Amino acid sequence: MIEKILPTAVVAVEAYDDPPEATLLPEEEAVVAKSVDKRRREFTTARHCARQALARLGRPPAAILPGERGAPQWPGGVVGSMTHCAGYRAAVLAEAADVVTVGIDAEPHVPLPEGVLDAVTLPDERIHLTVLAKNHADVHWDKLLFAAKESVYKSWFPLTRKWLGFSEARIRMNPKGTFTADLLVPGPVVDGREITGFDGRWLTANGLVVAAITITA
Repeated sequence: MIEKILPTAVVAVEAYDDPPEATLLPEEEAVVAKSVDKRRREFTTARHCARQALARLGRPPAAILPGERGAPQWPGGVVGSMTHCAGYRAAVLAEAADVVTVGIDAEPHVPLPEGVLDAVTLPDERIHLTVLAKNHADVHWDKLLFAAKESVYKSWFPLTRKWLGFSEARIRMNPKGTFTADLLVPGPVVDGREITGFDGRWLTANGLVVAAITITA
């Protein structure tokens, strides 16, 4: 599913359950040794997907440990992103020579819980969502915008190693399957050029909303 909104330079592996062959390497096992079963299963299957993606890149298996702010630490020369939610886990990876950064997020295609929307959106974004909902009522735009903001953060953090708040990027969703994110704070500089925003793609399928951002080299 998710490969539909990613360029060919990115390898995607996804799972809709937790296969019995999904296992952890010892270093990863130590991270979730005391975690509840749900957390263990999400963590394990996401890394199972990541190792399959590494193999498709022609790279050996490696432990994918959480680093600063929980961001996955990828092997040298690799960029990637992972996501998990109820009924879905995915990992997308690419060679750093081909892709500068990639961020993905998947969420169940249901409305945000009550009270969350105001916490994660700007006032003009809420107006934007109201207009979208009137014309395209088949999409839960609030959850989709949340997924888009998560994909922005996952694309931003590897380039900056800094936190990005929900109010520091303005999202505009396009019903045709794309979105833009304007950064409201100074952006990272890549190859001498400041990145002032991100362009992304989205889709709804299999009861999920999925958002992805890729910046190619």
